[in-house]
Amino acid sequence: MKPTLFILAAGLGSRYGGLKQLDGLGPNGETIMDYSVFDALRAGFGKVVFVIRKDFEEDFRRVVIAKYADKVPCEVCFQSLDKVPAGCEYNHERTKPWGTNHAVLMGKDVIREPFAVINADDFYGKESFQVLADFLNSVEGMQNKYCMVGYRVCNTLSEHGSVSRGVCQTDANRCLTDVVERTNIIRKDGQIVFIEEEVEHPLEEITPVSMNMWGFTPEYFDYSEKAFIEFLAKNGQELKKEFYIPTLVNDLIKAGKATCEVLDTPAKWFGVTYADDRQMVVDKIQDLVNQGVYPSPLF
Repeated sequence: MKPTLFILAAGLGSRYGGLKQLDGLGPNGETIMDYSVFDALRAGFGKVVFVIRKDFEEDFRRVVIAKYADKVPCEVCFQSLDKVPAGCEYNHERTKPWGTNHAVLMGKDVIREPFAVINADDFYGKESFQVLADFLNSVEGMQNKYCMVGYRVCNTLSEHGSVSRGVCQTDANRCLTDVVERTNIIRKDGQIVFIEEEVEHPLEEITPVSMNMWGFTPEYFDYSEKAFIEFLAKNGQELKKEFYIPTLVNDLIKAGKATCEVLDTPAKWFGVTYADDRQMVVDKIQDLVNQGVYPSPLF
C-alpha cells in the first residue's frame, strides 16, 4: 500500500485572506502546495488528504482539489474548535483550534496506512519527499517507527530577518532525542547563530532542524487522541495553548514508546516568512523550472 500525504491546510483561508488569494508563485500561477503534491506523486505517494476549515470546503474543492482529482485520490477532513473527543470540555470563548497535532488527529478516520505530514505553505523540495516515501514504504505493517525530515539549518534561513527553528538533537543512530525551539536564528558575520538573552550561540551549518515534515504509522492517531484528552483536561480552559506535533513526539520518545529517525535532505526549504521573501521564492521556483526539476505548467 502506498503512503499517504497529509497536508495541513486549515490555516490557509485566514493567513491568505481567502482561498481566491492563494498565492501563485510558479510561472503559471502554481502555489507552493501544487509543488508538494507533484513531488509527492513522483516519489510514490498514493493518496492526498487535506485538513481544512469546513467554511471554505466549496472553494477549496473548486480551486485546489480540481487540479489533482484526475491524478491522485484526494480526501478532505475538517479541523474545527468543536472537534474534541467525547466527554472533553473546553473554554467556549476560545476562537482557534488547538494547533498542528489537533489538525493531525482530524485524519484518524480516513488514513489507515503510513503517512507524511506537511504544511500547505512550505516548499520542501523533491529530495525530501523521496527520502520520506522511502522511509514510509520501509515501515509498512510496523508500528512506532516514525521519522522527521531534518533540514540543514543553512538551507532554511531567510535573507530578510531572523527565523525560529526546532533544533534537533539525535543519537548515534540518527534517531531524535529532543527538539529544542530556538528563536532568533540568523547568519551573522558569515556564521549561523541563535541569539538568546543577547548572547550569540553558534550553530553548525548542517545542524538538523524541523520544518514540520513528519512520517508516521497509523497508531500515531491513537497516541494523539489519548494525549489530546490529557491536554484538554489540563489546558481546556486556556484560550491560547496549542497541541503541537513535536511535543507529542518528544513525549513518546522519552517514554520509550516510539523512535523517530531524522532523515537528512540536501533540499533547500523556503517559504514566505517575510513579505520581502515573496520575490525570492518566485525566483527560486523559476530557477528550478529552468533547471528542468519541474515542468511548466506543472499540471
